[in-house]
Amino acid sequence: MKDVIIRPEQCMGCRSCEVACAVSHSKSKNLFLAPGEEPAPKKRIHVEYMPALGASVPITCRHCEDAPCVSVCPTKALSKDVDTGAVNHNVERCVDCWACSMVCTRFSSLYQLLLVSGCWTSSMSYNRGIIDRRIEGGTVIRCDLCENRELPACVEACPTHALLFLEVERQPETNALNSS
Repeated sequence: MKDVIIRPEQCMGCRSCEVACAVSHSKSKNLFLAPGEEPAPKKRIHVEYMPALGASVPITCRHCEDAPCVSVCPTKALSKDVDTGAVNHNVERCVDCWACSMVCTRFSSLYQLLLVSGCWTSSMSYNRGIIDRRIEGGTVIRCDLCENRELPACVEACPTHALLFLEVERQPETNALNSS
């Protein structure tokens, strides 16, 4: 399955990915017209600067192989596409319970690193907009890997190649506390 690979060491925090994502999800698909649209288009990627690390980190859904958001969804609004591996969102089924947001593990390994290095901040106690509580069309918004594009807009717009769209082989997630 193809996935957006994040290389924080390459990120300069320019937020080009955020702008490209919002424009890609706008009605006009035009950089100059999108900001004036009602409702304003929403981004599905967020760049967070972490001062203790001295780095910016682009954060977006990783479309987990065994996605906990899919298994916890009571209405089956989230589903896994068996062909592409993407986690899809059915707006008509979503009841905005936010259970998906509470179980998202996107950066559990990054958070473990931050805890070890002493960089944890209170702003990291939620999923950083991976499944966003800002609503669009009456429901949650989340990364759809720009389903109507060959390359996600965020990847295409990144001037430093901090974001790549590559075929990845999923490794089973391990619990660091249980490995002895």
